[in-house]
Amino acid sequence: MRQGMLAGNRIELLQSGVEYFPVLLQAIRSAQREILLETYIFERDATGVEVADALRAAALRGVVVRLLVDGFGAREFVRSGLADLQSDGVEGLVFRPEIRQLSLRRHRLRRLHRKLVVIDGRTAFVGGINIIDDMDTPGQIPPRFDFAVRLQGPLVAEVHEAMARLWRLVLWAGLHRRLTPLRWVRPGHARVGSMHAAFVIRDNLRHRRDIENAYLGAIRMARHEVLIANAYFFPGRAFRHALIEAAGRGVKVTLLLQGRVEYWLLHHACRVLYPNLMEAGVRIVEYRKSFLHAKVAVVDTDWATVGSSNIDPFSLLLAREANVVVRDRGFAADLRHALHVAIADGGCELTAVHWQRQSLLQRALSWLAYGLLRLLLGVAGYGRRAL
Repeated sequence: MRQGMLAGNRIELLQSGVEYFPVLLQAIRSAQREILLETYIFERDATGVEVADALRAAALRGVVVRLLVDGFGAREFVRSGLADLQSDGVEGLVFRPEIRQLSLRRHRLRRLHRKLVVIDGRTAFVGGINIIDDMDTPGQIPPRFDFAVRLQGPLVAEVHEAMARLWRLVLWAGLHRRLTPLRWVRPGHARVGSMHAAFVIRDNLRHRRDIENAYLGAIRMARHEVLIANAYFFPGRAFRHALIEAAGRGVKVTLLLQGRVEYWLLHHACRVLYPNLMEAGVRIVEYRKSFLHAKVAVVDTDWATVGSSNIDPFSLLLAREANVVVRDRGFAADLRHALHVAIADGGCELTAVHWQRQSLLQRALSWLAYGLLRLLLGVAGYGRRAL
């Protein structure tokens, strides 16, 4: 089970923006040589402005700052904020331009959904938290429920390598020309802790199924507990069967899922899957206190993952994603505790009765959403494979 794992890491769990942004900003402000940052969303709110100002200040004092944002998720920032940072020395690139017309072509749907930062080749941040004010949640109790990790140790080099590779790919795909070669910091490999961990990505080349396979491997080996918190849950057949088989052999399987409607189609389509899972013994809890944006899991006592990948076709088959898998009892215990607190404080456990009590109209809407999502995936070329 330690295949692909690197020893000697120190990994700190950070819950929501309240814990994440102060640590991130401190790291940016203390950077001396290089800052790499990738994000899907970069809002121009209070948090976004603070992060942008820290990046600008770093560039002005001579730090190499490379910022890569998604052209759709960060479209407003691309229109009105990126050029301002570039004028002060921040190197900025856009991963695929904004979709300006309806298109189901695969290459138009492939987005940069990773949330990664590397500072001076020594410290990395990996998780699901975008550059957005988590306290600004209209109509909800803030903050959004989400996680990231601060990582130090040999694994930082793998995060740095993945970010540098994508930067070069986007640079040449956009036909950007440079007269001077790119300068990159050489990451350190020294051990700074005792944790075993792996950096797992999803792309459209060599790593198409790596994150999904990491989940499936852990679930199939589970003996006692599988605890998953995921914002957008629409797993394929293999993933559902793995959960059902785990529950069938006596493993306690709990899913903490989104209880608030953010994306209508996904929210209602995934509910069609609930009755079959609950009938097999899978416990489903909806988080209703605020928006759940987490993409994390704990299996048994020492396997955990934190990252950007949802368990739906868009993350598992289309987007560029990044997760950290940690094999450490202390880390797994911390994440498990945070998830159980969320279940007790903001969760509503569903039963078969919830589905039976729904009106025919509500059930019809769920099946309609399910059919539409399958149709969209089929048109994009992923129908059978995704479901």
